[in-house]
Amino acid sequence: MHSDSLRTSEGLGVLHLFCHFGVEVNKAKIIEIVDKANASKMQVVTVSILGHKADLGFMVLSNDWMLLRKFQTDIAEAGLNVTDSYVSLTEISEYAAGVPEEMRQARLYPELPPEGKPAWCFYPMSKRRNPQQNWFTLDFEKRKELMYEHGASGRKFAGRVLQVITGSSGVDDYEWGVTLFCVHPDDLKEVVYTMRFDEASAEYAEFGPFYSGIVVNVNNLLS
Repeated sequence: MHSDSLRTSEGLGVLHLFCHFGVEVNKAKIIEIVDKANASKMQVVTVSILGHKADLGFMVLSNDWMLLRKFQTDIAEAGLNVTDSYVSLTEISEYAAGVPEEMRQARLYPELPPEGKPAWCFYPMSKRRNPQQNWFTLDFEKRKELMYEHGASGRKFAGRVLQVITGSSGVDDYEWGVTLFCVHPDDLKEVVYTMRFDEASAEYAEFGPFYSGIVVNVNNLLS
């Protein structure tokens, strides 16, 4: 059955697309696609990617998966080759029940990109299920304690780092996507390195590929 929309009941769908330039790229069309999306209820973060994995990236947020799919189709038709992607959803962690409503809204409906944080990184992650390191066999209170420790490490970077954690259980290969917006490139390294020493990460975290780059507007992205 065809539907013109497929909406989340709460929060936003998040689509990360990583692209290489094709043989023929319609730069004017890509600018039009991004500007049109940003003028609607969608949000598009455009990133110039460093390294060979991709030339550019898009972080697209909408409560309608059909609009996310159309964005993906449109940029492909404009000459970009999508070589990697990740699908996730904004969420409130089970360990954050009872947070103030303002914080709840900020996590479910973030406004991106943040001002003054152009250094950018994305990676997916999961919790281990090894026989001796199975996160999901720990009782809730123990998991909550470990996540509070992990969160305290992250809060040391307040003002330097904005961390957007999105859930992907059931919709992609890992369980979470982590997107970092930082003031300086070395902030990316320092926050990830520091938090890896927390027990929740050191004992139980598995990481996927990292993509790093610079948040720029779409005109600069294609110049």
